[in-house]
Amino acid sequence: MSRKGGGLRPWWLQRITAVALVPLSLWFVFSLLGLPSLGQSTVVNWIAVTWNAVPLGLFVAAVAWHSKLGVEVVIEDYIHGSAKHAVLLCSTIAHVIVGAAGLFAIVKIIARTSG
Repeated sequence: MSRKGGGLRPWWLQRITAVALVPLSLWFVFSLLGLPSLGQSTVVNWIAVTWNAVPLGLFVAAVAWHSKLGVEVVIEDYIHGSAKHAVLLCSTIAHVIVGAAGLFAIVKIIARTSG
């Protein structure tokens, strides 16, 4: 989990996810603002549409990955010794769970509304 080679790859990955999040975030905000209401049924129906579910899935994955990379930098800067590796592992597991839960929710909504 430590950054071999000076951390250049994670640094670039964080910049790439940040750049990807700009249009995805704008799309997400403007799409929600365009809905007639933010009630559960309206949002569920919006998610169930393929051209909304795909970018929403990309948004969830990019946010989880970008967050993981950022939290990793903070952990490596402020936690030292043997605890650092355990905290990095816990952070990675938490980010994978949150990202997977978000993607699972999208898939479940699509499956429920299509059948």
